[in-house]
Amino acid sequence: MRALLLLLPLALLSGCGTLERLSRVGRPPELSAVRDPTAEPGYRPVAMPMPSPLDPPTPANSLWRPGSRTFLRDQRAAQVGDLITVLVSIDDQAQLQNRTQRARTGADAMGMPQLFGMQTRWLPKAASPDTLVSASGSQTTDGNGTAKRSETVTLRLAATVTQVLPNGNLVVNGKQEVRVSAEMRELSVQGVIRPQDIASDNTIRHDRLAEARIAYGGRGTLSDIQQPRLGSQLLDIILPF
Repeated sequence: MRALLLLLPLALLSGCGTLERLSRVGRPPELSAVRDPTAEPGYRPVAMPMPSPLDPPTPANSLWRPGSRTFLRDQRAAQVGDLITVLVSIDDQAQLQNRTQRARTGADAMGMPQLFGMQTRWLPKAASPDTLVSASGSQTTDGNGTAKRSETVTLRLAATVTQVLPNGNLVVNGKQEVRVSAEMRELSVQGVIRPQDIASDNTIRHDRLAEARIAYGGRGTLSDIQQPRLGSQLLDIILPF
């Protein structure tokens, strides 16, 4: 019982993450409630460089509307609240290898055999004026680094238009949660798109998003096992070696 009382303060000091994990012992992660993205605590309106405002063009006597794909109605996202499907297809591979070598050797020697016959007056009797100073140094550096990365993510995600910028570009924000057994997979996408980049089926590729923010991760039993313990993370931060 005393040991449990001693461990309780340590668990409380470890932060809200431990308390949250303890609160769901025996239960799978809960799905988040569907909320307005603009009402989230961390939401900030996007401000981008904008061109100078121009006078609206005079409408012509035509049934065709600029940007329309049909005479009836453009089915693509164009206003706040509209939905658009973001196609995420990431297949990146990179391999880097660097090596740096450096070597330097130096030697210096200085003596004063004769100085107007007074060289021995300024030095102790045991000192020789021929070898007053002698220094040598040697430095060698050999560094070798290798990095190899491979990532593949293919997903489709419906996002919501949260803002229309003055130049007509759209700010989109989407989030998806999928729970499989006791593991929660989360995907979020944010960015700025041009209306003309939207395909006729109201989809857009992720590489057409400016200021793209794509996150894919998870939480649950498997994610907890893959994370180092809190004590290990703390030691990695504070230990200098």
